[in-house]
Amino acid sequence: MTSSSQAAAGTQTSRALLAILFAGLLSGCLDITAAFITWWPRGVKPSRLLQGIAAGWLGPASFNGGTATAGLGLAFHFLIAFTAAAVFFVLSRKLTFIVRRPILAGALYGIAVYLVMYWIVMPLSNFHGTQTVTSSIIAIGTHIICVGLPISLVIHRFSRSLCELKRISTTQPVILSARSS
Repeated sequence: MTSSSQAAAGTQTSRALLAILFAGLLSGCLDITAAFITWWPRGVKPSRLLQGIAAGWLGPASFNGGTATAGLGLAFHFLIAFTAAAVFFVLSRKLTFIVRRPILAGALYGIAVYLVMYWIVMPLSNFHGTQTVTSSIIAIGTHIICVGLPISLVIHRFSRSLCELKRISTTQPVILSARSS
């Protein structure tokens, strides 16, 4: 591997991490904001909602933990968002339609994240909320708009740059030599 291809590979890695970081941060911010807006009219304050996220790990005791468990809930929330972004990025390297069709892929991924969270993660956690048809529709819509689409569009945007870097790193440099006649 030449030094230029090593540099390109390092740049690809840092761009991939940047894509995952930005996609996770954006989707995490949008999703938690949507949750705050959705639950506020029902009397659930942001700190209580974040404690509810922490309750998945800690159980009902998290509601007695004050700002510490609210902070833990926020950390868990962003851990999930960054994980969702990383999984999407890895899938996008294997399933090329994900990058070619970012809107469709994002909508489908939002539904997939909803299904994993509400049908696998939450039932296995220490916190079991109740679901109604209305709350399920709102949650699915939120996951499509605030999780799947932002992750897909960010990864799509960064993938174009990664493809350019990959193309540059795989081309062999042409060495011109001047011959004296």
